[in-house]
Amino acid sequence: MKKTTKLLTMMLAGILAASLTACGGGSAKGNAITFGTNPEFPPFEYVTSNGVIGEFDGIDMAIAKQIGEDNSMEVKMESMEFDSLLIALQNGQIDAVIAGMTATDERRETVDFSTPYYTATQVMIVKEDSDIASAADMADKKICVIQGYTGEVCVQDMGYTYEAFKKGTEAVMELVNGKCDVVVLDSATAQKYVSDNEGLKIVEDASAFESEEYAIAVQKDNTELLNKINASIEKMLADGTINDLAVKYTEATNAE
Repeated sequence: MKKTTKLLTMMLAGILAASLTACGGGSAKGNAITFGTNPEFPPFEYVTSNGVIGEFDGIDMAIAKQIGEDNSMEVKMESMEFDSLLIALQNGQIDAVIAGMTATDERRETVDFSTPYYTATQVMIVKEDSDIASAADMADKKICVIQGYTGEVCVQDMGYTYEAFKKGTEAVMELVNGKCDVVVLDSATAQKYVSDNEGLKIVEDASAFESEEYAIAVQKDNTELLNKINASIEKMLADGTINDLAVKYTEATNAE
């Protein structure tokens, strides 16, 4: 009887351990996958009254929805600050991150990235009468960036001082209200803000800003989930779905 009890105890312990591992974010939970995002980055992710995943809409949200459909998984979305996304992923609070996130070497040290699905670059948003024509012209200007975004890293690397905001809208309003001279931001999102606010324009500098690739992040060595995500992304790239989504959402947000 004691041996049987001990055996049952060991079996239950093993089941519990396996259950805890699954709940730790090592793989999508059952038939559901929980993505983390920061819905302050149109046209990739933003909040609207009727989104493709609850209140969330945008290029990334449509991609996440398709990944779920391709793998017969319910898609859930968690909104959080951009800087908190990878921490939440490592802690097992979410299964993956889709947030217009650039797959950098630094981030690859702590997470694995999917096949890239979008290539973008950084640009400068300025007033139409601004004398800023290149990144070098920002040297003596007041610069705004979005905290945790690639633009902040670029400005840091240039050695310029800057003010960081948690939301792109906050940074752009600083520019609109004459409280800063330039906002450094991803190209697709910059187009949205320029179309929404009269008197602004985009300045590009290919020599200063390299192109970057957006990808979905998963926990290190979560090969099962990564393979599922990659298969779906590669299918959408091959059949033109992602290109169509980029055109659709960029035109839609620019028309608002």
